[in-house]
Parts: sequence; C-alpha cells; structure tokens
Amino acid sequence: MNSKLLRFSLLFLLVAGIALAVMYRDQLDTAALESWVQGAGAAGPLLFMLIYILATVFFVPGSMLTLAGGALFGPLLGTFYNLTAATIGAIISFLAARYLASDWVEKKTGGWMKQLINGVENEGWRFIAFTRLVPLFPFNLLNYALGLTRISFSQYIVASYICMLPGAIAYTYLGYIGREAATGGEDIVQKAMLALALLAVVSFLPRLIGKLRSKPMLTIAELKQKLDAGEDVLVLDVRTPEDYAGEQGHIAGSRLLPLEELNARIHELDDYLEKTIVTICRTDRKSAKAAQILTQKGFADVHVAKMGMTDWNKQGYPIK
Repeated sequence: MNSKLLRFSLLFLLVAGIALAVMYRDQLDTAALESWVQGAGAAGPLLFMLIYILATVFFVPGSMLTLAGGALFGPLLGTFYNLTAATIGAIISFLAARYLASDWVEKKTGGWMKQLINGVENEGWRFIAFTRLVPLFPFNLLNYALGLTRISFSQYIVASYICMLPGAIAYTYLGYIGREAATGGEDIVQKAMLALALLAVVSFLPRLIGKLRSKPMLTIAELKQKLDAGEDVLVLDVRTPEDYAGEQGHIAGSRLLPLEELNARIHELDDYLEKTIVTICRTDRKSAKAAQILTQKGFADVHVAKMGMTDWNKQGYPIK
C-alpha cells in the first residue's frame, strides 16, 4: 500500500469514527460503562482505558469518563487510569495529525496562521503546559492542532502528562465522592470538603498561570523608544471613545478597543497572538485588566504602559 493510499485510509477511518462517536455519544452512559467494566473482571481497567483512549481520539468529551474512573477505581488508581488513558489518546491524536496533515499545513499556511504556528513552536513545552493547565481550547481538538506544529514529541508527552495531573486528580476525586455519597460511605462531609478544595485549586490555576506569563510594565519612555525604532508593536488603547478623542488625546497609530468590549471583540486581535501588545489607558488601571484578559486568552507578549496617557502627556510627547 503506497503512502497516499495509507494516509487516505487512515483519514477515512478517523473521520468515520468521529462521525459515529458524535451520532451515538448519547448512548454511552455511566451505568452502561460501569456494567461493561465490572463484567470484564480483572481486565476491567484495561477495557476502561481503551474506551477512554478511543473517546479521546474520536472527540467524545472526557469529563463523564473521568468521573466514572473515580467512581469505579477510587481516587488513586482512578487518577492513574484516567490520566494515562487521556495521555495515550492525546498522543494518538497528535501523531495522526502530524502524519496525515502537518506537511500539507506547512506548505499551505501563511500570514497570521504561520505566525501563530511559529509562535507555538518557539514556546514549545511552555505553550503545551499553559494550554493543559488553562483550557483555552477543547482538549480533543487541541491534541490534533498541536500535531500540526513541529513541537517536540517528547515535550508534548511529558508536559501533557504532568500538566493534566491537577485536573485529573480533582475530577477523579469528584467522581469518587459521588460514588461514596450514593452508597453511604464514611466521612462523606470531610471527603466532600476535600473535593471542593481540589476544584478550587484547579479553578485558580488560570489566574496563577496568567500572572506567571504576564510581562513587566513598560515605562512611557520605553514605549516611545520602541515606537521610534519602528518595532512592530500594537498600542492598544482601552479607554472609551470619548476619552480616546478627549483632552488627553491618543498616540498616533494606536488602536482603540474599549475594555468593556474586549472580550466580545478579542478575535480582532488574532494577528497579534504572538506579537507585542502594549495596553494603555489614562493611568494603568484599565490597561492592567486588559492585559490580564489578553494573557489568559493566550496572547504571548502583553505589556502595560505604566501611568498611560497621563505620563505620555507629562513627557510632552505628541498626541493626535
């Protein structure tokens, strides 16, 4: 079988599997899964992991399976089975995308898409860690998307396994608590409090990672130096239109995007996912909030202009 025919066959099987999984996903319920696994006896964990792997490859949401893993195998073994199966499924998806389409994508992509891929590749394991800890994109889709880049396979495996661990622990334990509550297990209140604490830690991770990824503030003098040097910097003014055109004026070439509209219009900044953005407002209160939103959405190089237009005017720099 030649290479093109093999690729076409694999692609057909993959698409057909995804289509069938989408059509029949409602028929996969927790009770049926538990029945299959318990009926398999000693092979139950392997059967569960196989189902989880196939679900990951064929775009079946893994949350129900993760909870079921905790209910069936407890918090320790459940976490191991869930995390290992999710990682193996992610590896298969990654390799499928790399084998089937990465060469084509490399030849055909250009413009902002090429810049995005280059930025992802430059960050390497740090980008993988960030997206695993902060779920910007659907897990199943991300596995395939990363396979289209040239990110190191070994970095992909290690970063995925380690950085998916906090979420796996929390949701597996939640499934275990659900089973304990249903069967009248002991110390259910203490266990439930621990489950809530784990979920709180997981929900706090996006904010923590956002702070770790945040860049230092730029002084107005540093911003002016970058602009005078002709660097490719987007000055993002997040004030209201009235303030933008008001007494303080605005920097020539800056882009107005009010903070209140940032979340709804953030797609307008896709060209700057991997480029430098400097947020600015009257001082730096609104611009700091805007920078936090952009960082949490995956923008790689976001800075805040310290004391904003107030200091810009104080320095006597030109305004529009």
